[in-house]
Amino acid sequence: MRYSTSIFALAAAPLAAYGAPARIYGKRGASDILVFKFADVLEQLEASFYSTALSKFQDSDFTAAGFTSALIPAELFKVIQSDEQTHSTALQAALKSFGEEPVTSCSFNFDAALGDVATMAATARVVENVGVAAYLGGATLLTDPVLLDAAGSILTIEARHQTILNVLSGTGSAIPQAFDIPFTPSDVLAVAAPFFSGACDLGIPATILQMMVGGAPFSIALPLSQCIVPDGIDGPVAIWVTSDGQPLINNVRDRATNKQIAGPTIAFIDTQSQMLGQLARGASVSSGSGSGGATTSTETISPEQASSILASSTASASGAGATDVSNSSSSVDGLPASANTATGPSPDGKTTVDGWSVTPA
Repeated sequence: MRYSTSIFALAAAPLAAYGAPARIYGKRGASDILVFKFADVLEQLEASFYSTALSKFQDSDFTAAGFTSALIPAELFKVIQSDEQTHSTALQAALKSFGEEPVTSCSFNFDAALGDVATMAATARVVENVGVAAYLGGATLLTDPVLLDAAGSILTIEARHQTILNVLSGTGSAIPQAFDIPFTPSDVLAVAAPFFSGACDLGIPATILQMMVGGAPFSIALPLSQCIVPDGIDGPVAIWVTSDGQPLINNVRDRATNKQIAGPTIAFIDTQSQMLGQLARGASVSSGSGSGGATTSTETISPEQASSILASSTASASGAGATDVSNSSSSVDGLPASANTATGPSPDGKTTVDGWSVTPA
């Protein structure tokens, strides 16, 4: 056990000293700086997430979430939090060696993800998966092989975190797929945006949702974190996800495609219902009058059913002003003497007889 601890300490030492080797010093390309700055902020987010969770939850919270012992998850979350903090320290040291200042002004809010341990653990799986996707996608933007090695050594640790969290989920597979998914910085920002509290300028274009409606000259562009359906939209809406906020033009010749990340898909936004549709689906139709938006419906019943309803209502209502439906003779040819020919509301007001007809026996 001592040897394992020592080996771990030796393995962690180069990671904390990424800024020291001579080949890391000096000016770097814009894309290299962007990747390292963004990776650092992501590591800050991850470290803050675990630190906040560990300070909030007690042993009893872990056992209430179904863990047989709080020691295992608590210990592993502490290790992961320490790794993320170490990653951030190393990345910031590297950035300073480039002559760049790390972004340290971002703040985070995890309230929605820390309601209980189960939600926290599920969110942690997503956070680590995003970390893996970020380093994997960011590798294509790095121009220096030395920096690629440094980022790759962090990627492998993020992947190990992901595996552990898959196991701790109790429902997932430790290694569910043979390949991982790469994300662009904009993709990562779109997923992580709900955890940012206030502005955090990383120089990365946020992912934008574009909504196109018929007849509009261009789409409605909204950040994913502020996506709502604007007033006045009704019916089919074409939806794209783009990497910039420039609205898409509503014709195929001039519509930009080089900034599209996903889409299109079609969604129906139904804000104005019509009576025709309600009738076709058999729903009650609003009368449009009377207090409380009362509804009415009609149903054809036989004379015998009408007689039974009215007779029972008459018996229970004293002095009701309804037509007498007792054994009186009908003046209508072709109807038996016992037929009911009364129309109008029943004494209790629950039934309205609009007319009558003879139904075959």
